[in-house]
Amino acid sequence: MLEITRIRAEKEILIEGLKKRGVDFSTQLNEITALDESWRAKKTEMESVQSESNKISKEIGKLMGAGKKDEANTAKEKTAQLKKQEQTLKEEVAQLEDKIQELLYEVPNVPKDIVPAGKSEDDNVTVEEVGQKVKFTGTPLPHWELAKKYDIIDFELGVKVTGTGFPFYKGKGAKLQRALINFFLDESENAGYTEYIPPLLVNEDSGIGTGQLPDKEGQMYHATKDNLFLIPTSEVPLTNIYRDVILPKEDFSIKMTGYTPNFRREAGSYGSDVRGLNRLHQFDKVELVRIEHPDHSEKALEEMVNHVKGLLEKLGLHYRILRLCGGDLGFTSAITYDFEVFSAAQEKWLEVSSVSLFETFQANRLKLRFRNENKKTQLCHTLNGSALALPRVLAALLENYQTPEGIEIPKVLEKYLNFDIIN
Repeated sequence: MLEITRIRAEKEILIEGLKKRGVDFSTQLNEITALDESWRAKKTEMESVQSESNKISKEIGKLMGAGKKDEANTAKEKTAQLKKQEQTLKEEVAQLEDKIQELLYEVPNVPKDIVPAGKSEDDNVTVEEVGQKVKFTGTPLPHWELAKKYDIIDFELGVKVTGTGFPFYKGKGAKLQRALINFFLDESENAGYTEYIPPLLVNEDSGIGTGQLPDKEGQMYHATKDNLFLIPTSEVPLTNIYRDVILPKEDFSIKMTGYTPNFRREAGSYGSDVRGLNRLHQFDKVELVRIEHPDHSEKALEEMVNHVKGLLEKLGLHYRILRLCGGDLGFTSAITYDFEVFSAAQEKWLEVSSVSLFETFQANRLKLRFRNENKKTQLCHTLNGSALALPRVLAALLENYQTPEGIEIPKVLEKYLNFDIIN
């Protein structure tokens, strides 16, 4: 959520920056500043009434002590009127606060200067491409056919038990999935991240804190009776560990990692992009979350990008990095780098990670602050990234490592398995 003080000071700059998203937010920001002016005026009036009421209240005792009963009664009547006026003003101030908050929730983060303007993924910029397409002697099979051939993932059984987008992993497929999770977690630990196993359901305050709620797209599964939400990513519970927290000093760098299943409704998804593992409603992911001093967050973003690069290179996958344009940027993000691996059989790129810097946008919602050298509170910066999301990584591994003899296992995963080929 954008800071109201920032909107007051930089409204025109923010309006211009938000245009990178392909949308004009001038109406919303103008309304916010107008309401803010009204709020400040009403609050000043309320405080003035409170001050006058307190002053008269102190005089009543003196008047009674001096035997000036009539004047004391007049003062009491005046105080009663002021209390009534104060209550009306309190209600008006609260209503204005609620309206400002509602509007602030509708405004996304402002893209950083380096983020290209654009309306869709067609306007994203390729930053780097590493590796080459795998050359096959015959026609490679897509991962859903490989899964059936080697009996390692059962999509039809998932449909029977739950529905589309909830596959069963079995045998060597389940073991390979577990090996990838362990590999990603071990790499995170080696990079200095503390591992957590967080809850899979969160309350509404947690969803609001990281920007998933108010849920504009209806992508979260909602347990309505308890008003709890299944997590779309472990970013939500991990970041909310520090909701309503003031870190005691400015010398901090918090690095967290966690493996969880993730749940997304993906409403409106259809076509070839959702076949097999390409788009699931339940999927496994290892997440990285960082809380940083504003001066260090860009360096942290670079470190996270390099971490994901290292994972893909160790797996021997052909990948590319995209800097997302404003129109393809997530609601809470100031800048995002997407990682895509090349699917040899499908002959297309599959997203496997997004690494994002949110600057103060999440921290403002979370009330996540630190005390600077002057002992004043200041908002932290937050970051997160997938390291990695498993379904499309697994799809790429199955397709790119297929041979006439079976599916070979990348060397880096062999220590987690008791086999080196799926056949």
